Amino acid sequence: MLEIATEDIVGRLLFDNPWWEEGFDGTIRYQDMPRRKYFESFFAAVQDKSVNRAVVLMGPRRVGKTVMVMHAVRALLNLGIDANRILYISLETPIYTGLSLDRILKIFQDNFKHTRNSSLYVFFDEVQYLRDWEIHLKSLVDSYADYKFTATGSAAAALRLKSVESGAGRFSDYILPPLTFAEYLHFIGREDELIYKENDESWHHSEGLNYNTTSIQELNAEFVRYMNFGGYPEAVFSESIRDNPYQFIKSDIIDKVLLRDLPSLYGINDIQELNKLFNTLAYNTGNEVSLEALTKQSGVAKNTIKRYLEYLEAAFLIRRVERIDQTAKRFKRAISFKVYLVNPSMRTALFGQINPDSDAMGALTETAIFSQWQHSQQTQLYYARWKTGEIDIVSLDSISQQPSWAIEVKWSDRPYKARQELDNCVEFANQNPNINQPILITSKTISDAIVHHKGVRFEFFPSSLYAYTLGVNLLQKYNRSGRPDKA
Repeated sequence: MLEIATEDIVGRLLFDNPWWEEGFDGTIRYQDMPRRKYFESFFAAVQDKSVNRAVVLMGPRRVGKTVMVMHAVRALLNLGIDANRILYISLETPIYTGLSLDRILKIFQDNFKHTRNSSLYVFFDEVQYLRDWEIHLKSLVDSYADYKFTATGSAAAALRLKSVESGAGRFSDYILPPLTFAEYLHFIGREDELIYKENDESWHHSEGLNYNTTSIQELNAEFVRYMNFGGYPEAVFSESIRDNPYQFIKSDIIDKVLLRDLPSLYGINDIQELNKLFNTLAYNTGNEVSLEALTKQSGVAKNTIKRYLEYLEAAFLIRRVERIDQTAKRFKRAISFKVYLVNPSMRTALFGQINPDSDAMGALTETAIFSQWQHSQQTQLYYARWKTGEIDIVSLDSISQQPSWAIEVKWSDRPYKARQELDNCVEFANQNPNINQPILITSKTISDAIVHHKGVRFEFFPSSLYAYTLGVNLLQKYNRSGRPDKA
């Protein structure tokens, strides 16, 4: 049986790295696409050789990881880095199947007479297609202190778990979630048209970064479009995808994870079982579920459901949120919890697009707001539920484990006048007197700074504007710290 010839591998490397060619015209794939707002801190990590670590860029399928790598290549060339010191490899290309990272790197070194002490930038795209990739990458990091390695991957379960097991001290993990609402507005060119900054510092959890809108009706219309398809850059720019997001999101994103990535990683035999559970969770995004109810509805054993939930969460399809009671105490046995899709567009792709009056708007608004929080790995978020009430989002202080602030998410202006609908928040505030006030109530259109009800202060703020503000503030913290878990 013939082995793949070295000259064929070199030919493929030349094809994937056009900047090596004589007379290169300067054009790089995706260079004209807008940059994610993550790019600044990502590129700083790519350039940083003071720490001997590989950058591992993780995230769901189709959120722009390869595009961000190409933007990094473009930026390196713009800084005057020699073209032959930059290597890009897409490991899902069949010609690299079975080859080790070391063998591919050696071919690159030989081709340009690079030595161990050369200063190189190496990008391994879709690294999960290589068996035991984390062992090979760790070995390269240990062997070549002057090389900067960056790897990306979509099978986030493998990346996350294996980076913990084998890459301790050698990998810096970066998570690229779906687009925030702020990024969506920027991508479609409406951010400056619809948003302006105010100097009002009344918001305790926005650190004085307050924003307003020139038209809440227009902003809400874009918020609905964002929930329908706006979490994925390709969908934002492609009219054909927007017209049929089911094909793009379900076939290219959901199915590839459920039918290919997770079964291959974990040896899942009953793919229909996994798919049925995911559909149940997707339909119930933003709602409380229990292991008992999931077992009854899906017909899947409880222990199997627990494993599937871990897999789906590791693969960036869902996020689980734990429940606390009215005194902010956590439960020893978490039999009930809320499940959120990482992107509301997945639900609309599976079960039909929504409009502002759809029954699902409340749950999807909550899902969209939680999806902005994916850019912060540190903030501890819970929901509170007890016999007489519930609050959608509660943040606990990491040290005291006492509530810092609370938010009730609504796609309605009704609680502004029907103040009895705030009684659950009053009860929670009375049980937790140290919680920061005002408590935020998101609305459909109403903004009002301070509203008093039974001795508790409230602030009303439109859900769409809150989603924008949250995404902007968390990304600004991220870019200042260079890490998502510093937000």
